[in-house]
Amino acid sequence: MSSYRINALTTWAAQQNGLIKADISLSSAVGDASFRRYFRLTLPDGTTQVVMDAPPEREDSQPFVAIAKRWRSAGLPVPKVHATNLAEGFLLLEDLGNTPLQRLFSDDATTQAYHAQALTLIAELQNRANPDSLPAYDTALLGRELDLFPEWCLSAWLTLPPPDSWPAIRVQLIQHALAQPVVTVHRDFDAMNLMMHDQRLFMIDFQDAVAGPLSYDVISLLRGRYCRFSSEQFANFVEAFYHQARRDGRLPSSVDFATFLSQCHAMAAQRSLKVLGIFCRLTLRDQKSGYLERLLHFLDHLEDSLSALTFSNVPEQVAFAEWVKLTLRPAIMKRLTEMPS
Repeated sequence: MSSYRINALTTWAAQQNGLIKADISLSSAVGDASFRRYFRLTLPDGTTQVVMDAPPEREDSQPFVAIAKRWRSAGLPVPKVHATNLAEGFLLLEDLGNTPLQRLFSDDATTQAYHAQALTLIAELQNRANPDSLPAYDTALLGRELDLFPEWCLSAWLTLPPPDSWPAIRVQLIQHALAQPVVTVHRDFDAMNLMMHDQRLFMIDFQDAVAGPLSYDVISLLRGRYCRFSSEQFANFVEAFYHQARRDGRLPSSVDFATFLSQCHAMAAQRSLKVLGIFCRLTLRDQKSGYLERLLHFLDHLEDSLSALTFSNVPEQVAFAEWVKLTLRPAIMKRLTEMPS
């Protein structure tokens, strides 16, 4: 980040608080998978705010601001937006502290308890936030996400052709997603985007929210970066969510648990394939480090869900699961050993 932009950011943040630049300090520059950067602003009285720097030529902050206002007015836990300068890409936000949810995963029982709490927050989001104003998670978007896998993981990084089963798997995963009720979807409901603040979980990084499948945020959480649950644990979490969704009307009574569990596994396969593509793109195109080392974790997630799906004995699913096990995994492991340390 240039010194000019730092100076402009600091001056603007001071003005929003009725201060001069010398009265405040910025610290803790943090990045993410996007081009956004976050700084902690310390005011003379010791209170803090967070300044988001999102260069407008790289990031559109308008969706974040609009969604934050709508969700906050609906009583959902999101950071307050104190001030905006969309022309420069500056936002002044409530400081939610330094405790993303994954830092609280101290043991298995505690980890499961926090995941149950987060699933309750997903229910709140789906019940309180109207999805009508959000972009549709439709066939085109689901397809574009899936296509990241052959484009960036297979072709660009592994130089590996997709298997013959890929076109059919692509169609089937999209169909499973579209068969579900449409709700508000955060779209990256991973532990890193949940902050513990004042004994409550707050959502951040929701600018890519869409109107989409009921199970998507459940999958983002349960098949996320930090945990790998057993098939029994996964099914128990999904079942608790299923019954709550049935009780409050988000899921019709005509959908039995076995069907919803299959939809969750298909959604998890779709997201894992997308993530494999995104992580390779972040590495190759955006020159961001640290993502390739996470590939095997999401490959585990993919194999877990494909294993559950192949119980249906759909030939393409069986063939694709075999290809992932016998071709994709060895190729990824070999490529990783060839990467410079």
